[in-house]
Amino acid sequence: MPNIKELSTRPERLTSGHRLCPGCGASIAVRQILMATEDPVVVGAATGCLEVATTIYPFTAWNTPFIHNAFENVAATISGSETAFRALQKSGKISKDKQIKFIAFGGDGGTYDIGLQSLSGALERGHNFVYVCYDNEAYMNTGIQRSGATPMCASTTTAPSGKASLGKPQFRKDLTQIAVAHNIPYAAQGTIAYWSDLVRKAEKAFSVDGPAFLNVLSPCYRGWRFDQEKTVEVSKLAVDTCFWPLYEVVNGEYKLSRKPKQKLPITDWLKAQGRFKHLFSPTEQSEAIEQIQKEVDARWQKVLKLCGEAE
Repeated sequence: MPNIKELSTRPERLTSGHRLCPGCGASIAVRQILMATEDPVVVGAATGCLEVATTIYPFTAWNTPFIHNAFENVAATISGSETAFRALQKSGKISKDKQIKFIAFGGDGGTYDIGLQSLSGALERGHNFVYVCYDNEAYMNTGIQRSGATPMCASTTTAPSGKASLGKPQFRKDLTQIAVAHNIPYAAQGTIAYWSDLVRKAEKAFSVDGPAFLNVLSPCYRGWRFDQEKTVEVSKLAVDTCFWPLYEVVNGEYKLSRKPKQKLPITDWLKAQGRFKHLFSPTEQSEAIEQIQKEVDARWQKVLKLCGEAE
């Protein structure tokens, strides 16, 4: 993989001047991932924060061909684009030596939930494209509603904390495992705090012949309720508490990317975000915290076992 100095010389595919929030994890993820290839790229993006803030008519922040899709169908759109490209190569209208990468971006709302059928179909058909979920754990663009990626006990506008509830009552969906179950060549979890790990995984995703899936934790300071300059810090805490394990799956083989030297308690991550403040004030909800910790530990042990590193 090129070093950071070499990466910094590559042309920006997502430029400055967009209207994403300061400290937005999604824009950091996109820039890191698109550094991973020097080939021409066609980008599709589902309706969401990334799309509405980067393509406000008549302006665009993209230095690539860009396709705006409906909320639910970015995987279908980009797979159709990839198929059209192969058809033009087959007919001789485009040289068979021409290399173009096809990539789709969707938030967790457009990926875990409303776009899951589109994603599943594209993975099952085996299109040669990369799908990236920038996972900010709620429908942030439309008002911070809960999604299938929202953690248990997070307070959102549709699952608010209060006298009757501690926030979302369910645990989050494990979308990466759902993608892996499609027997695709490559799938991985990453996050913006570990740029070299994410760029390396993106390089692998672009290089495989067939569909690749990247699930990237992309903190949202507005929805998660922390100071905007702490995006990377909160992202690191997600890894160090093992809430968000970093691993990859290459042709069904699991490999752990990072194992914290000292596994931190989940309270360190929860306390860093205002969406969980009701668990600590005015009286600590120890039973709920214990339940969250137990689930995090169980999922972490499952990943370790799959990677052949069970404790």
